[in-house]
Amino acid sequence: MVVTASRTEQDPFDAPRAIDVIGGDDLRSGQYRSLPQALRTLPSTLIQETAPGQGSPFLRGFTGYSNLLLIDGIRVNNSTFRSGPNQYWSTIDPLALDRIEVLRGPASAQYGSDAVGGTVQVFTKSPDRYGKQGFTTGGLLLGRWADAEDSIAGRGELHGGYVRDGGLRTGVLLGGDARAFGDIEGGDATGLQPNTAHDETAFDLKIEHWLGADEKLVFLHQQVAQNDVPRTHATIYGESYAGSAVGTDLQRNLDQNRRLTYLQWHRTALSGPVQAMHFSVSWQTQRELEDRITNTNSQRWQAFEVGTIGTFAQFESDLGTAGRLTYGLDYYHDNVNSWFRRSGTPAASDPIQGQVGNDSRYDLFGVFVQDEIPLGDSVAAQAGVRWTYAAVDSDSVRDPSNAKIAVKDDWDAVTANLHLRWEVVRDWNLYGGVSQGFRAPSLSDLTAFDVARSGEQEVPTPGLDEEEYVGYELGTKVRSDRFSGQLAYFYTDIADQILRFPTGTTNGSGQPIVTKANVGDGFVEGVELQYGVEVVERTTLFGANSWQYGRVSNFNNNGLSRGEEFVSRLMPFTTVVGLRWQDAAGRLRASTEVVRAEDADKTSAGDNRDTQRIPPGGTPGYTIWNLRCGFDLDPRTTLELACENVTDVDYRVHGSGSNGLGTNFVVGMQITF
Repeated sequence: MVVTASRTEQDPFDAPRAIDVIGGDDLRSGQYRSLPQALRTLPSTLIQETAPGQGSPFLRGFTGYSNLLLIDGIRVNNSTFRSGPNQYWSTIDPLALDRIEVLRGPASAQYGSDAVGGTVQVFTKSPDRYGKQGFTTGGLLLGRWADAEDSIAGRGELHGGYVRDGGLRTGVLLGGDARAFGDIEGGDATGLQPNTAHDETAFDLKIEHWLGADEKLVFLHQQVAQNDVPRTHATIYGESYAGSAVGTDLQRNLDQNRRLTYLQWHRTALSGPVQAMHFSVSWQTQRELEDRITNTNSQRWQAFEVGTIGTFAQFESDLGTAGRLTYGLDYYHDNVNSWFRRSGTPAASDPIQGQVGNDSRYDLFGVFVQDEIPLGDSVAAQAGVRWTYAAVDSDSVRDPSNAKIAVKDDWDAVTANLHLRWEVVRDWNLYGGVSQGFRAPSLSDLTAFDVARSGEQEVPTPGLDEEEYVGYELGTKVRSDRFSGQLAYFYTDIADQILRFPTGTTNGSGQPIVTKANVGDGFVEGVELQYGVEVVERTTLFGANSWQYGRVSNFNNNGLSRGEEFVSRLMPFTTVVGLRWQDAAGRLRASTEVVRAEDADKTSAGDNRDTQRIPPGGTPGYTIWNLRCGFDLDPRTTLELACENVTDVDYRVHGSGSNGLGTNFVVGMQITF
């Protein structure tokens, strides 16, 4: 069952949208080093990595703040998220996850601002050690070693449970892990890539207390810290690939710290007009510190901290023949402090702002309603509408003339969706629909004063309007004992997208200055195919194909004229094909897959200016071959082995700041007790 497509439990086959689930077994066998890496073989999904610790998925042509990330229903996106590839998704600990759900396409009627390219929801692990009655304890030890990453990771979990009279229970999960990544080894022609190492630590605590058979309280606290994650492409240690440029900084490292604490109450199987209720209150903090040494040996520190209080309430009512209604509201409030300091005696500080406006507040409020309506024995509809309100109040912002100004603005939008599913015959359906997307200008859009792409200077731009999108989708799903598959065509209409473009001027360091405006009108379209067929007993042939094309308008010559260009970092035609086998007892499994990406030569003017990450003329295509196998040594011990990029191909994923891994041997072991 999935919940992201409709906000309620639903068989993914019945969802009239393209949706994928990466379950716990898939996460364990894949041995992924990050959340973005776990999505890398899904259709219409390009995983850009500025560095191995900084991954940003492109979903149906969109990345950064145009994709929404949720943890157990709570927004991770905040007002400081940037437009282009960013590193925040890599602060989600993949070892602490139970499953991942990916909904592709606009979903602002369900989730509000930012749900444009896709919505990814991760679900955290829950306590699972319960006896028939009384106390039960147990735990888990997990280790991972990878050759080309020069990495080692370990996680430990302690589970405790108490079952009371009547079967009610309380469970506790306490987990923590540490991971160290060395300098990565590229393919045959690249070799060792210096200045790509970093380390991470994580901790999580989850308590579930059942008040009744259908009622529970859930408390979660989690925190992740990344230390000295380099933006290698911007430094002298960057690798030139197919003619790409090398950066000039002597150092550019990021520290990331993210914390989330929430309390949720869930009640189902109620009698009366409301059958289910869900309430949540949460507190998040995100802190980012950039430590940069320029080519003139000047050291600069830039940091910001965001504190976000969030809450949501969701209700479900069964209307009989009129469908099942899901409705509610959510609210998030950001407090942002941002500062800048550079080397000196004493150190000189910027009195106005750091990366974004200082002393800032950002509010996001929404009210939604959605109905799942049966229209007969074989046809069903899903329709929803949402009103979203966003407001910003930033007291300390640097305008282009270096004066201190305040930025205050607000936006609102009504978004809707309508999707139909027709069950042609049993286990075969056709679906189609229209869904709107909406994104309010963020604090980053309005107040960013930062280095963008390959050395551009981005300046604050107040007065921006909201972005609007309309997504159209047609598809079909089929499943049987031996075959499953889905095919989808999508078209996303783009209106008033906020895009960067050069002003024709430079700053005191000679960097070109870029500004922003609502100049982007265009589209992205694509075709997605997924399939799995049991070719012989217990052996499955699986695969996926992705094709994308998109155009959008932008200023292309220092803001003097407006023309049409390709959408930035358009995903090249990509094919995944493989075989998966499992023995009759389910204790031994093996798989092999080949990933082919064609030349990524459809580039925008911004891509062409991003010379440190994207080679002249685009990124060359590549083919990589992976092998995996797993063994259940006993009921409590599992061993996972992999050889990635078997032929040691030298390659770079389009838009990334470092090359992909060469031949990479991975060993993982999990022991439960």
